[in-house]
Amino acid sequence: MTHDHDLVLRPTEAQKAAALAPPPGRTGGDLVVETLRSLGANTVFGLPGQHALALFDAVGRSDLRLVGLRTENNAGFAADAYGRITGEAVPLLLSTGPGALMALPALVEAAAASAPVLAISSQVPVAGLGGGRRGHLHELRDQSASFRDVVKSVHTVRTPSQIPSVIAEAWESALTAPHGPVFVEIPEDVLRAEIVIPQVTGVDATPHELAPRPELTALAAHWLENATRPVIIAGGGVVRSDAAGKLKQLAERLNAPVVTTFGGKGAFPWTHPLSLQSWLEDRHMTDFLEDADVLLVVGSGLGELSSNYHTFFPTGRVVQIEADLGKLESNHAGLGIHADARLALQALLETVSERADPTAPERVRLVLADIAARLATQDVALEQELLRSIRAALPARSPSFWDMTILSYWAWSAFDPKHPNTMHSAQGAGGLGYAFPAALGACVAEPDTPVLAVSGDGGAMYSVADLATAKQHDLDVTWLIVDDGGYGILREYGCDTGTQLAGPDFVALAESFGVPASTTTPESLKDDLKNALGTPGPSVLLLSAKLKMFAPTHL
Repeated sequence: MTHDHDLVLRPTEAQKAAALAPPPGRTGGDLVVETLRSLGANTVFGLPGQHALALFDAVGRSDLRLVGLRTENNAGFAADAYGRITGEAVPLLLSTGPGALMALPALVEAAAASAPVLAISSQVPVAGLGGGRRGHLHELRDQSASFRDVVKSVHTVRTPSQIPSVIAEAWESALTAPHGPVFVEIPEDVLRAEIVIPQVTGVDATPHELAPRPELTALAAHWLENATRPVIIAGGGVVRSDAAGKLKQLAERLNAPVVTTFGGKGAFPWTHPLSLQSWLEDRHMTDFLEDADVLLVVGSGLGELSSNYHTFFPTGRVVQIEADLGKLESNHAGLGIHADARLALQALLETVSERADPTAPERVRLVLADIAARLATQDVALEQELLRSIRAALPARSPSFWDMTILSYWAWSAFDPKHPNTMHSAQGAGGLGYAFPAALGACVAEPDTPVLAVSGDGGAMYSVADLATAKQHDLDVTWLIVDDGGYGILREYGCDTGTQLAGPDFVALAESFGVPASTTTPESLKDDLKNALGTPGPSVLLLSAKLKMFAPTHL
């Protein structure tokens, strides 16, 4: 008979030998690196700082690839994108105080988008922990408190021997559904301390699976298969859990129309007969969703943007599958199923019977026709043509990253991503400056695939320093900058104060970094963009245009 306490892993002879003769001169920083390598990390992002030098020195002695961006916030955006593209936890190395705090906006976005970023920051020496005001450089009264309301979990190391266990715990937290950023802080003297601890050769950080309760999926299946007008809303949780195939199977079995949220772009084929695409900011779509007698919401909290600014009020039954417990039934009451989207969809597929409905494709066609007719009454042909040009030029498997700019607001609703996990934006938290550094992270994750970044001139100014990063690492990124002389989307909201900006000559600026750049026009955009994406290495395209939004329907 075997008991739990009998299940002990026995060291191999090689591990015994390594433990008896660890390499000399190792520090706490080496323990961090060894733990990360043992967990499977091969790439880290970040910036060195005085308190974190022992950590970065250890990275330099290892085979980890360090991608250093020019600000901590941009390094955080790059790590975010790397995590989204690969689905892996990605280390973000930071220094104490100002360095760590500079990454907060990026971690806010990672939290909103459930990106598994493992932020590891140095901290003042151990004696300075706990709020004592010793006057250390970069000292904060409670550094971790600044992160606690942003990240999934906060972890503090106080001795070198704690490093492997703490990092493994944080790694597991980042990758357990819902994915998200975590924060680890390690005092400077712990990172610098010479150690005799054996090399880290085996760390277990297997994330927990979040399976649905069977009585809940059984009831959901009963409601869906007996529904008259079922509709599915697919959110980012479907993409993150790699469940697009299961979603398509379920939709086809139920003959249920599917609309994707902006975070769920690509979760369902754009041109499928049951595809409502992503037109959530439209009253025709809102009315259609409200008319559903059973609404299945998968991997979405139905927040502001996914509910047409909270003007959506379902009249039928709601089934919500959501890994983030805080989002479950937070906006609409219903049958809440706390589970990973992939596991819940699989459970439904194993339970639900086929439902015939020959009228569903026609109802989908009529809604999309109504939306097209509404847009046809507005002067928005230029914006629609720009999206068509970008789609025609961008390879189907190439990731695209969109900043908070008018063209991106259009893309959320109107751009066909072609495949899951290929379109990303900063709409989770809505901060500026995301697109270009995120695209750099995607280039590192998929080095043989051209990547597109789309920014306005205002957002581009947050990121111009990392033209140097793109050049230094010869990353295959094309940056499309739409210059309208300021914060155009804020002007669309009726604000003129502080929204008119003087900007640089972006072409000359890019060329000063050694990055090829040129201007383009709406007429030549498709060809210019195709040429830029087809040429290895970084490039910049500048489009001077004043765009406008489609008329809102939520007011």
